[in-house]
Amino acid sequence: MRREAMMLAVAAMTAMGLLLAGCDERPAHPEDPTALGDPEEWTGFGRTEGEQHYSPLTQIDTDSVGDLALAWHFDLEPGYSASSPVAAAGMLFVTTGHSHIRAFEAASGRLAWEYDGGTRERARIPLHFSWGNKGLAYAQGRLVLATTDGFVVALDAKSGREIWKTRDFGPDEQRNMNGAPRIFGDKVIVGHGGADVSAIRGWVSAYDLASGKLAWRFHTVPGDPSQPAESRAMEIAAPTWKGDWYGKGGGGTAWNAFSYDPALNLVYIGVGNGFPYAHRKRSPGGGDNLFLASIVAVDAETGAYRWHYQVCPAEQWDCTATQDMTLATVEIGGKTRKVLMQAPKNGFFYVLDRETGELISAEKIAKVTWASRIGKDGRPVENPQVARYENVKGMVEMWPGPTGAHNWLPQAYSPRTGLVYIPVIEQGALIGSGDSGGELGLGIGVNMLPEVDLEDPLNRTSYLKAWDPVAQKAAWTVDLPGSWPGGVMATAGDLVFQGRVDRKLVAYDARSGEEVWSWPTSAPIVAPPITYALDGVQYVTVITGMGGNGAGVMSLGNADYRTDYTLQRQVLTFALGGKDAYVPAKPPKRMLPQDPGFTADPKTAERGAILYGITGCLACHGYNAVGGGAAPDLRYSPLILDGDSFAMVVSQGALRANGMPPFPRLGKAEVEAIRHYLRARSHQVPAEAAQRKAAAARKAASGGAPPAAYAGTWDITIATPLGDQDAVLVLAAEGAALTGRVTSDQGDMNVTGRVAKGRAHFAGKATKPMEMDVSYDVLVKGAKMEGETRSGPFGTFGLTGKKRN
Repeated sequence: MRREAMMLAVAAMTAMGLLLAGCDERPAHPEDPTALGDPEEWTGFGRTEGEQHYSPLTQIDTDSVGDLALAWHFDLEPGYSASSPVAAAGMLFVTTGHSHIRAFEAASGRLAWEYDGGTRERARIPLHFSWGNKGLAYAQGRLVLATTDGFVVALDAKSGREIWKTRDFGPDEQRNMNGAPRIFGDKVIVGHGGADVSAIRGWVSAYDLASGKLAWRFHTVPGDPSQPAESRAMEIAAPTWKGDWYGKGGGGTAWNAFSYDPALNLVYIGVGNGFPYAHRKRSPGGGDNLFLASIVAVDAETGAYRWHYQVCPAEQWDCTATQDMTLATVEIGGKTRKVLMQAPKNGFFYVLDRETGELISAEKIAKVTWASRIGKDGRPVENPQVARYENVKGMVEMWPGPTGAHNWLPQAYSPRTGLVYIPVIEQGALIGSGDSGGELGLGIGVNMLPEVDLEDPLNRTSYLKAWDPVAQKAAWTVDLPGSWPGGVMATAGDLVFQGRVDRKLVAYDARSGEEVWSWPTSAPIVAPPITYALDGVQYVTVITGMGGNGAGVMSLGNADYRTDYTLQRQVLTFALGGKDAYVPAKPPKRMLPQDPGFTADPKTAERGAILYGITGCLACHGYNAVGGGAAPDLRYSPLILDGDSFAMVVSQGALRANGMPPFPRLGKAEVEAIRHYLRARSHQVPAEAAQRKAAAARKAASGGAPPAAYAGTWDITIATPLGDQDAVLVLAAEGAALTGRVTSDQGDMNVTGRVAKGRAHFAGKATKPMEMDVSYDVLVKGAKMEGETRSGPFGTFGLTGKKRN
């Protein structure tokens, strides 16, 4: 027996050696102590408490990755699946939808048990604010989840049996949990969201892993100023909120990002935005409003404040520090530094000393217009014409917009290359003073248009950037499809894995950015992959399916790709020489509902469009009703043909079990107006597709007409999402220059431009429904005009016209 045990031990060590055999390249930096968990497991969102999203496994490397193939797969039902699995004790655990857990045998994919958190049946208000859960955590044989409606639950990882269950907030509070819980030492760390819709007071809770009892709670913003401060943290924060703010302002929810350094005994908290967004409406007397948009370090045992760093003082555009915080040990200026690295929404990449919070460096990773740089004092040097938009008439263009240059989709760090791999978004927005919330309609105290057509070709693009945190510059950049880049994983095999919206899982060479492997999938991928090992075999697992903002309110940047809610979502697990023969089917042709007798009423459609926005439908079903995958594309839904069925879903919650919450406060006429708008949008799908095709052809064409052919009076029609809008265009030509006027029911404006290579380009400034730039790109053939108009933030629409005799 002793000999057999020794042989098994030798075999295990040999297998481990094969899995961890290092490549020849010398590591750029030493592995951080926070990255040294069991190399064969992936027990938390970022694998270990340092949140590197990095694995030391090397069986799959740049030489062998060509043999990577599907080992097993599991088909999922429609629903939220932008979630990171965890792997431990020979099992793989995934969460999809609203807290539905499945446990698989990690090597074979055999389903061992399932658990449903009951969120959809139980939840009330929180169900309106969350697509689902982003991950789980494992330790000591326990699997921990946080439900959308505020429960923290510990399950026995072998059976799925509940060990303990506790509430973090009440069922009717305007809070929701959708981030992955963390297990740091013997504590379960959870946060929540809700600061986009209410002036709640954010907090982070720590629960005892063994018992579920509350260990400590850290509030991120002050409480009642008439009462003594509860802690040193609140003594620091309270003076930064000024004027009559209490009950009107708040926020600071920490819903996603946490890291932990056990040697320093510090938990790091990434804090979010304030509510309302407008600084002076939230805090009339000004102030930095701590700890909004801050990284805060607290004592892991007590929750006591240690230090903070604020990335956006007095934030007022949904600036957050809720993006992952990567811990690393790096050589800077000849010294070994223990650092925390973050790319928050604001477009800068920060390197901080994680013991003190000292800023080491910060540089731009994307287009930034709200600030020019980060000063030596650690504060941004703002562009007041953008950052303090309340002092500017109208709306201003801001980069990045509320989507952020980096959203929650995680970055990864490899100590071998010394690079941080960041899914970067380039997307601007329009923002200005106001009370309506713009098209968001959330009472956020500003006018904001986050999904907007802008002239800069960077808008609605995305990249994978390999960032050198010491030199603070990009080592390489890969262009990505769409505007919602997937989360990232790095390995000691010098590989970077990332899913994409064009339905591929891709592996890149971590040093060069060269694509070295890809695998087609049935659905887009935005969830971060993980890797683990079992019995000498390394596996890579990812969950497919669209999710998050890019699948909802920010859907237009992905409109050229099939991101349908109904595309087959799956758990995919790969290994070298995998034998699963599954081949993704081509997405089926989408069929519009037949609605031949419908004629859109512009006023009813407009009212429905407004309700669609302010009720929050666009958050899941997409901007302009262009579905992005978070929920069904209602333009293609047969439900919009039947008023009674539609009302049962919207008002009475007939599809609550699918994650569609009821909206009982909407009146019958309001529900019918939304349905009317959706029917109108459905009818416009073929024309919009033809417009996109024609626009591409026009841009490729070089022919046209001389300037004199454009002069005269034109009856033009613009195809908008609210229906056709008629106008009269009068143009005069002097040489190549054009001047003129557009007259319509929406208002009049003067235009100027010129003809180049036979095409006319002219523009003006409209004042209704708001002040905005409107431009035209048209071509004349005889007495006919065709082209497109870009109507400020509302989009680019097809234009046709006929010249009057």
